[in-house]
Amino acid sequence: DPIIKITGQVKKDGAYYFGPYPNVYAAEETVHFIQKVFPLRRCHGYQGRPCLYYHLGQCLGCCFKEVPEEEYAVQTKRIKSFLNGNTAQVKKQLTARMERAAGQLEFERAAEIRDQLHYIEVTVEKQKIISNDKTPRDLFNFYLDKGWLSIQVFFIRQARLMKREKRLFPVV
Repeated sequence: DPIIKITGQVKKDGAYYFGPYPNVYAAEETVHFIQKVFPLRRCHGYQGRPCLYYHLGQCLGCCFKEVPEEEYAVQTKRIKSFLNGNTAQVKKQLTARMERAAGQLEFERAAEIRDQLHYIEVTVEKQKIISNDKTPRDLFNFYLDKGWLSIQVFFIRQARLMKREKRLFPVV
């Protein structure tokens, strides 16, 4: 049964990998969100009875019944689309739920939904793709002008600009 999890290594095992994500906490919160919105397997094997996650709507029920492969295919397609950056529909639904909660004076619930929206934006936001190959690179460059030295370092992982460091030094 397919599951969603955070890993630090990419293996050639037929699984789908997304990332890298620079903010691990936001990635973990997004995984929790995905597990709530797009349920897959949350329990640990066949138990002969529905698990708590099934009752909460966060598990497809492989703990007590055979789940058709087509049902998993639909969910994995939705999750892949979401992690590829197609978040507009989910963000629209969350925004409506947040506004409804705030309108009903459920401010804690509205704040929780606001935080989920933030984690989605931080984790799944489009990253600028700057090369065609997946070779990890660190690019260094400098510029000297009017007594100042500017040094910039670009950290590129899986063809995406992950981070940029810049420093300015006086030259005497």
